Amino acid sequence: MQILDYLNDRLGFTNRHRRVLDKPVPEWINYFYCFGGITFTLFVILLLTGLLLSMHYSPTEAEAYKSIQKLHREVPLGALLRGAHHWAGNLMVVTILLHMLRVFVTGSYKNPRELHWVAGSFLFLVTLSFGFTGYLLPWDQKAYWATVIGTNMLGSAPLIGQFLADLLRGGPDVTGRTLLRFYSIHVLWLPLGAGLFLWMHFHMIKRTGISGKL
Repeated sequence: MQILDYLNDRLGFTNRHRRVLDKPVPEWINYFYCFGGITFTLFVILLLTGLLLSMHYSPTEAEAYKSIQKLHREVPLGALLRGAHHWAGNLMVVTILLHMLRVFVTGSYKNPRELHWVAGSFLFLVTLSFGFTGYLLPWDQKAYWATVIGTNMLGSAPLIGQFLADLLRGGPDVTGRTLLRFYSIHVLWLPLGAGLFLWMHFHMIKRTGISGKL
């Protein structure tokens, strides 16, 4: 497209990023090595659909459930948008597990790539946290009681468990304050954490290359 060529000519996107994008791919790469890329693609889908969903969601005790119902009934393709977000989140858990399994089986976590595994493990925890915090946002009975059980399980951990549970809930019980905290974590803190660990993960892969012939 002419407009893209014009912007590329003026801003130099291609030349500036060629050393990053033009990387040789080993001939032995097969579909088992695609789960990391699929996971990142699903993360991008979650990010885009989440941005659109946030335009119609009200993170308050009185309006959260109503805003979800309004999304389904009044927003064009609202149910499809929420469904895409929901299934992309579920599939991301599956693909990141398959990706970590492939890394483990091929021994790609060993020196000098041990920090790849550390960053990937944190990304896995962030992914699970996305699912846990997002589950409360519809603010229905199932989401409420699942959060009660989940935070009580956290509170049963020794020493600091109860402190962490109260901090996460914003008090001793799951209330509208909990909903607001989960929404803030889900749309602000976790995306920032995911972006940081993704940058670390990709930067280290660029330095060390692809490893582990299956």
